[in-house]
Amino acid sequence: MKYTLRQLQVFLAAAHSQNITRAAEELAMSQSAASGALRELETHFDIQLFDRVGKRLQLNELGRLLQPRVEALLAQALELETALQQHAEAGPLKVGATLSIGNYLAVGIMARYMVDHPDARVSLDVENTAIIADKVRNYELDIGLVEGEVQHADLEVIPWREDELVVFCAADHALARCSELSDEQLLAVPWILREAGSGTRQAFDRALYGLMPQLHILLELQHTEAIKRAVQAGLGVGCLSRVTLEDAFRRGDLVPLKVPGRDFRRLFYFVIHRQKYRSAGLVRWIQLCRES
Repeated sequence: MKYTLRQLQVFLAAAHSQNITRAAEELAMSQSAASGALRELETHFDIQLFDRVGKRLQLNELGRLLQPRVEALLAQALELETALQQHAEAGPLKVGATLSIGNYLAVGIMARYMVDHPDARVSLDVENTAIIADKVRNYELDIGLVEGEVQHADLEVIPWREDELVVFCAADHALARCSELSDEQLLAVPWILREAGSGTRQAFDRALYGLMPQLHILLELQHTEAIKRAVQAGLGVGCLSRVTLEDAFRRGDLVPLKVPGRDFRRLFYFVIHRQKYRSAGLVRWIQLCRES
Protein backbone atom coordinates (compact mmCIF):
# COMPACT_ATOMS: atom_id res chain seq x y z
CA MET A 1 0.00 0.00 0.00
CA LYS A 2 1.45 3.35 -1.06
CA TYR A 3 -0.15 5.47 1.66
CA THR A 4 -0.60 5.14 5.43
CA LEU A 5 -3.65 5.64 7.60
CA ARG A 6 -1.66 8.26 9.51
CA GLN A 7 -1.18 10.27 6.34
CA LEU A 8 -4.93 10.11 5.72
CA GLN A 9 -5.62 11.19 9.31
CA VAL A 10 -3.40 14.24 8.82
CA PHE A 11 -5.18 15.04 5.55
CA LEU A 12 -8.61 14.96 7.23
CA ALA A 13 -7.49 16.91 10.31
CA ALA A 14 -5.99 19.57 8.06
CA ALA A 15 -9.16 19.65 5.96
CA HIS A 16 -11.28 20.23 9.07
CA SER A 17 -9.04 22.79 10.78
CA GLN A 18 -7.56 24.44 7.65
CA ASN A 19 -4.32 24.75 9.59
CA ILE A 20 -1.47 22.23 9.91
CA THR A 21 -0.57 23.36 13.45
CA ARG A 22 -4.09 22.72 14.74
CA ALA A 23 -4.19 19.43 12.80
CA ALA A 24 -0.98 18.33 14.50
CA GLU A 25 -2.35 19.27 17.94
CA GLU A 26 -5.55 17.32 17.28
CA LEU A 27 -3.52 14.21 16.39
CA ALA A 28 -0.94 14.70 19.19
CA MET A 29 1.86 15.06 16.63
CA SER A 30 4.60 17.60 16.14
CA GLN A 31 3.96 20.18 13.45
CA SER A 32 6.96 18.95 11.47
CA ALA A 33 5.71 15.35 11.57
CA ALA A 34 2.23 16.37 10.41
CA SER A 35 3.64 18.56 7.63
CA GLY A 36 5.93 15.74 6.55
CA ALA A 37 3.11 13.19 6.43
CA LEU A 38 0.96 15.46 4.29
CA ARG A 39 3.89 16.33 2.03
CA GLU A 40 4.79 12.64 1.57
CA LEU A 41 1.21 11.79 0.62
CA GLU A 42 1.05 14.53 -2.00
CA THR A 43 4.59 13.91 -3.32
CA HIS A 44 4.15 10.16 -3.68
CA PHE A 45 1.09 10.54 -5.89
CA ASP A 46 2.28 13.80 -7.51
CA ILE A 47 -0.86 15.64 -6.43
CA GLN A 48 -1.85 18.74 -4.46
CA LEU A 49 -4.80 18.47 -2.08
CA PHE A 50 -4.82 22.01 -0.70
CA ASP A 51 -4.43 25.56 -1.87
CA ARG A 52 -2.04 27.23 0.56
CA VAL A 53 -2.75 30.84 1.52
CA GLY A 54 -0.23 31.86 4.17
CA LYS A 55 -0.71 29.48 7.09
CA ARG A 56 -4.23 28.59 5.95
CA LEU A 57 -4.98 25.39 4.04
CA GLN A 58 -8.01 25.39 1.75
CA LEU A 59 -9.17 22.12 0.16
CA ASN A 60 -8.94 22.29 -3.61
CA GLU A 61 -11.22 20.43 -6.03
CA LEU A 62 -9.27 17.16 -5.76
CA GLY A 63 -9.17 17.38 -1.97
CA ARG A 64 -12.94 17.90 -1.78
CA LEU A 65 -13.46 14.94 -4.13
CA LEU A 66 -11.31 12.60 -2.02
CA GLN A 67 -12.45 13.74 1.45
CA PRO A 68 -15.66 11.64 1.72
CA ARG A 69 -13.84 8.50 0.53
CA VAL A 70 -11.10 9.04 3.07
CA GLU A 71 -13.70 9.68 5.80
CA ALA A 72 -15.41 6.38 4.99
CA LEU A 73 -12.12 4.44 4.88
CA LEU A 74 -10.93 5.77 8.25
CA ALA A 75 -14.35 5.14 9.84
CA GLN A 76 -14.08 1.48 8.85
CA ALA A 77 -10.51 1.33 10.12
CA LEU A 78 -11.57 2.86 13.46
CA GLU A 79 -14.41 0.37 13.82
CA LEU A 80 -12.01 -2.51 13.12
CA GLU A 81 -9.51 -1.15 15.65
CA THR A 82 -12.23 -0.82 18.29
CA ALA A 83 -13.41 -4.37 17.67
CA LEU A 84 -9.87 -5.72 17.91
CA GLN A 85 -8.90 -3.78 21.03
CA GLN A 86 -12.15 -3.70 23.00
CA HIS A 87 -14.05 -6.65 21.54
CA ALA A 88 -16.97 -4.26 21.08
CA GLU A 89 -19.32 -3.90 18.16
CA ALA A 90 -19.68 -0.12 18.41
CA GLY A 91 -17.06 2.59 18.53
CA PRO A 92 -17.10 6.33 19.30
CA LEU A 93 -20.17 8.17 18.05
CA LYS A 94 -20.64 11.90 17.50
CA VAL A 95 -24.33 12.85 17.56
CA GLY A 96 -25.89 16.21 16.86
CA ALA A 97 -29.43 17.09 17.92
CA THR A 98 -31.63 20.14 17.75
CA LEU A 99 -32.73 21.69 21.04
CA SER A 100 -36.10 19.99 21.49
CA ILE A 101 -34.70 16.58 20.57
CA GLY A 102 -31.42 17.02 22.42
CA ASN A 103 -32.97 18.18 25.69
CA TYR A 104 -36.00 15.88 25.78
CA LEU A 105 -35.25 12.74 23.72
CA ALA A 106 -31.58 12.24 22.87
CA VAL A 107 -30.22 11.93 26.42
CA GLY A 108 -32.44 8.94 27.13
CA ILE A 109 -31.37 7.29 23.88
CA MET A 110 -27.73 7.97 24.74
CA ALA A 111 -28.18 6.28 28.12
CA ARG A 112 -29.58 3.14 26.46
CA TYR A 113 -26.75 3.14 23.91
CA MET A 114 -24.09 3.36 26.62
CA VAL A 115 -25.73 0.54 28.60
CA ASP A 116 -25.55 -1.64 25.47
CA HIS A 117 -21.99 -0.51 24.67
CA PRO A 118 -20.30 0.54 27.94
CA ASP A 119 -16.91 0.95 26.25
CA ALA A 120 -18.20 3.26 23.51
CA ARG A 121 -17.82 7.01 23.83
CA VAL A 122 -20.78 9.16 22.76
CA SER A 123 -20.75 12.94 22.41
CA LEU A 124 -23.89 15.05 21.98
CA ASP A 125 -23.80 18.43 20.25
CA VAL A 126 -27.02 20.47 20.68
CA GLU A 127 -27.56 23.20 18.07
CA ASN A 128 -30.30 24.34 15.69
CA THR A 129 -31.16 22.50 12.47
CA ALA A 130 -29.02 24.65 10.17
CA ILE A 131 -25.87 24.23 12.28
CA ILE A 132 -26.38 20.48 12.79
CA ALA A 133 -26.85 19.92 9.06
CA ASP A 134 -23.70 21.90 8.30
CA LYS A 135 -21.66 19.88 10.80
CA VAL A 136 -22.91 16.58 9.38
CA ARG A 137 -22.04 17.79 5.88
CA ASN A 138 -18.50 18.63 7.06
CA TYR A 139 -18.08 15.27 8.85
CA GLU A 140 -17.89 16.92 12.25
CA LEU A 141 -20.86 14.75 13.33
CA ASP A 142 -21.73 11.15 12.45
CA ILE A 143 -25.49 11.78 12.51
CA GLY A 144 -27.92 14.60 13.15
CA LEU A 145 -31.37 14.40 14.74
CA VAL A 146 -33.25 17.44 13.50
CA GLU A 147 -36.70 19.03 13.60
CA GLY A 148 -36.44 21.04 10.40
CA GLU A 149 -36.38 20.02 6.77
CA VAL A 150 -32.93 19.93 5.19
CA GLN A 151 -32.08 19.98 1.51
CA HIS A 152 -28.51 19.41 0.39
CA ALA A 153 -27.09 17.12 -2.26
CA ASP A 154 -24.50 15.69 0.18
CA LEU A 155 -27.03 14.78 2.87
CA GLU A 156 -29.47 11.91 3.21
CA VAL A 157 -32.55 12.98 5.17
CA ILE A 158 -34.52 10.06 6.64
CA PRO A 159 -37.92 10.47 8.39
CA TRP A 160 -37.76 9.37 12.03
CA ARG A 161 -40.94 10.11 14.00
CA GLU A 162 -43.99 12.37 14.04
CA ASP A 163 -44.26 15.47 16.20
CA GLU A 164 -46.52 18.50 16.48
CA LEU A 165 -46.17 22.07 17.66
CA VAL A 166 -48.55 23.48 20.26
CA VAL A 167 -49.52 27.11 20.75
CA PHE A 168 -49.61 27.90 24.48
CA CYS A 169 -49.98 30.69 27.02
CA ALA A 170 -49.74 31.26 30.77
CA ALA A 171 -52.53 29.84 32.91
CA ASP A 172 -53.72 33.33 33.88
CA HIS A 173 -53.55 34.76 30.34
CA ALA A 174 -56.82 36.04 28.84
CA LEU A 175 -56.56 33.56 25.95
CA ALA A 176 -56.44 30.62 28.37
CA ARG A 177 -60.24 30.79 28.61
CA CYS A 178 -60.76 30.65 24.82
CA SER A 179 -61.85 27.34 23.33
CA GLU A 180 -60.33 28.22 19.93
CA LEU A 181 -58.23 31.05 18.54
CA SER A 182 -59.11 33.03 15.43
CA ASP A 183 -56.62 34.66 13.06
CA GLU A 184 -57.56 38.03 14.58
CA GLN A 185 -56.62 36.80 18.05
CA LEU A 186 -53.33 35.40 16.75
CA LEU A 187 -52.48 38.81 15.31
CA ALA A 188 -53.51 40.70 18.44
CA VAL A 189 -50.98 39.14 20.85
CA PRO A 190 -47.17 39.36 21.14
CA TRP A 191 -45.27 36.14 20.37
CA ILE A 192 -42.19 34.54 21.95
CA LEU A 193 -40.63 32.30 19.30
CA ARG A 194 -37.53 30.28 18.40
CA GLU A 195 -34.96 31.93 16.18
CA ALA A 196 -34.83 31.70 12.39
CA GLY A 197 -32.84 28.63 11.30
CA SER A 198 -34.41 26.37 13.91
CA GLY A 199 -36.71 23.53 12.88
CA THR A 200 -39.39 24.71 15.30
CA ARG A 201 -39.45 28.16 13.72
CA GLN A 202 -39.53 26.65 10.25
CA ALA A 203 -42.62 24.59 11.13
CA PHE A 204 -44.28 27.54 12.88
CA ASP A 205 -43.78 29.86 9.90
CA ARG A 206 -45.27 27.23 7.61
CA ALA A 207 -48.28 26.67 9.88
CA LEU A 208 -49.05 30.40 10.08
CA TYR A 209 -48.45 31.05 6.41
CA GLY A 210 -50.22 34.24 5.36
CA LEU A 211 -50.10 35.78 8.83
CA MET A 212 -46.34 36.00 9.37
CA PRO A 213 -45.77 39.50 7.93
CA GLN A 214 -48.39 40.92 10.31
CA LEU A 215 -47.49 38.86 13.38
CA HIS A 216 -46.18 40.76 16.42
CA ILE A 217 -42.96 38.89 17.30
CA LEU A 218 -41.78 40.33 20.60
CA LEU A 219 -38.84 38.01 21.28
CA GLU A 220 -36.83 35.40 19.39
CA LEU A 221 -34.93 33.08 21.75
CA GLN A 222 -32.63 30.14 21.17
CA HIS A 223 -33.61 28.15 24.24
CA THR A 224 -36.87 26.30 24.83
CA GLU A 225 -36.87 26.83 28.58
CA ALA A 226 -36.35 30.58 28.14
CA ILE A 227 -39.41 30.73 25.87
CA LYS A 228 -41.52 28.80 28.39
CA ARG A 229 -40.46 31.10 31.23
CA ALA A 230 -41.16 34.23 29.19
CA VAL A 231 -44.65 32.97 28.31
CA GLN A 232 -45.32 31.92 31.90
CA ALA A 233 -44.32 35.45 32.99
CA GLY A 234 -47.07 36.83 30.76
CA LEU A 235 -44.89 38.40 28.08
CA GLY A 236 -46.78 36.75 25.25
CA VAL A 237 -47.86 33.53 23.55
CA GLY A 238 -45.47 30.79 22.43
CA CYS A 239 -45.34 27.77 20.15
CA LEU A 240 -43.09 24.76 20.80
CA SER A 241 -42.95 21.00 20.33
CA ARG A 242 -45.44 19.07 22.44
CA VAL A 243 -42.61 16.93 23.88
CA THR A 244 -41.13 20.06 25.50
CA LEU A 245 -44.42 21.15 27.08
CA GLU A 246 -46.00 18.01 28.55
CA ASP A 247 -44.63 18.52 32.09
CA ALA A 248 -45.71 22.18 32.17
CA PHE A 249 -49.20 21.26 30.94
CA ARG A 250 -49.50 18.58 33.65
CA ARG A 251 -48.48 21.07 36.34
CA GLY A 252 -50.88 23.69 35.00
CA ASP A 253 -48.14 26.30 34.58
CA LEU A 254 -48.92 26.62 30.88
CA VAL A 255 -52.10 26.02 28.88
CA PRO A 256 -52.39 24.61 25.33
CA LEU A 257 -54.43 26.64 22.86
CA LYS A 258 -56.40 25.28 19.90
CA VAL A 259 -55.85 26.92 16.53
CA PRO A 260 -58.31 25.42 14.02
CA GLY A 261 -57.44 25.40 10.35
CA ARG A 262 -53.68 25.48 10.99
CA ASP A 263 -51.52 22.38 10.56
CA PHE A 264 -48.81 22.19 13.22
CA ARG A 265 -47.79 18.60 12.46
CA ARG A 266 -44.22 17.85 11.41
CA LEU A 267 -41.56 15.13 11.36
CA PHE A 268 -38.26 14.61 13.10
CA TYR A 269 -35.46 13.45 10.78
CA PHE A 270 -32.12 11.66 10.75
CA VAL A 271 -29.47 13.51 8.72
CA ILE A 272 -26.44 11.52 7.51
CA HIS A 273 -23.80 12.32 4.92
CA ARG A 274 -24.42 10.25 1.80
CA GLN A 275 -20.78 9.13 1.77
CA LYS A 276 -20.73 8.32 5.49
CA TYR A 277 -19.82 4.74 6.37
CA ARG A 278 -22.69 3.15 8.35
CA SER A 279 -20.77 1.68 11.27
CA ALA A 280 -22.24 -0.81 13.74
CA GLY A 281 -22.59 1.97 16.30
CA LEU A 282 -24.42 4.23 13.87
CA VAL A 283 -26.82 1.46 12.87
CA ARG A 284 -27.49 0.65 16.54
CA TRP A 285 -28.11 4.32 17.36
CA ILE A 286 -30.72 4.62 14.61
CA GLN A 287 -32.38 1.42 15.86
CA LEU A 288 -32.59 2.80 19.42
CA CYS A 289 -34.06 6.06 18.13
CA ARG A 290 -36.79 4.19 16.27
CA GLU A 291 -37.56 2.12 19.37
CA SER A 292 -37.80 5.17 21.65
